[in-house]
Amino acid sequence: MELVRGLHNFSARQRGCVLTVGNFDGVHLGHQQMLRLLKMRALQLGCAATVLVFEPSSKEFIDPAGAPPRLTRWREKFLAFAAHGVDRLVTLRFDERIRAMSPEDFVGDLIVGALGTRHIVVGDDFRYGCRASGTIETLKKAGSERGFAVEQIAPFIFDAVRVSSTAVRQRLQGGDFAGAARLLGRPYRMRGRVVRGRELGRRLGFATANLRLAGRKPPVWGVLAVRVHGIGAQPLPAVASLGTRPTVGGAEPLLEVHVFDFDGDLYGRVLEVEFVAKLRDEAKFESLDAMVAQMRRDAAEARRLLA
Repeated sequence: MELVRGLHNFSARQRGCVLTVGNFDGVHLGHQQMLRLLKMRALQLGCAATVLVFEPSSKEFIDPAGAPPRLTRWREKFLAFAAHGVDRLVTLRFDERIRAMSPEDFVGDLIVGALGTRHIVVGDDFRYGCRASGTIETLKKAGSERGFAVEQIAPFIFDAVRVSSTAVRQRLQGGDFAGAARLLGRPYRMRGRVVRGRELGRRLGFATANLRLAGRKPPVWGVLAVRVHGIGAQPLPAVASLGTRPTVGGAEPLLEVHVFDFDGDLYGRVLEVEFVAKLRDEAKFESLDAMVAQMRRDAAEARRLLA
């Protein structure tokens, strides 16, 4: 898959595409249906199946504290788009210029002027331009005037639920990982590189691989039974803590993973942590001894659930 970061890196040969625009958080079943249609139309027209995303998202830029937790970081989206056969991913920085862009300029400068779009596929709730004032109707009118077709895709219903990033997020926050997996079409995972920590877990008998969240607000918190991908040929069972570690004075959110019966060096490795079950919320203990006793109970329960 071809990656274009910023319109200054977009060349004349790349103009002309079938386009979809969105946040695509989670790249769930509804998104996947849209990508299938995108590829079909691109094949019919003989041009690139192109996805346009903004980083950060508009909600994260306008209200960082109030933005919903992310299901997928940019790198995870990139890998998902590549796996689903997208030809080109265009990533633009969402800033004040983009925020202030009128619907007319959004179409004229981006969709037509920069990308040379021939056909655009959008969801039924697609909005664009300043204050989300552009609608499907205004987009269709612009398309008839500027020479591109607009195709609106119906909501994707699965398990009697309209599949959306919000629906996936709600299931994860409620500990319903199986329900989230059904809407995603795969188990929910978080991906990251193992960094050095304080090595307190090793001294307490629970060595952990630590993955920083890098400002990401996750949809899951607490102590969890997980499987870890990226160490061996098969995922390995583990217990994980996702939180701030209040008992030891932690502040930065961290994903700490204790892989059962493993004693290798994982520093610098990229791992994917698959969430299977939530065991409990994070808690502050009166002593390290009390915390370790609970950690042993958590590990035993995780082993049982993952067996």
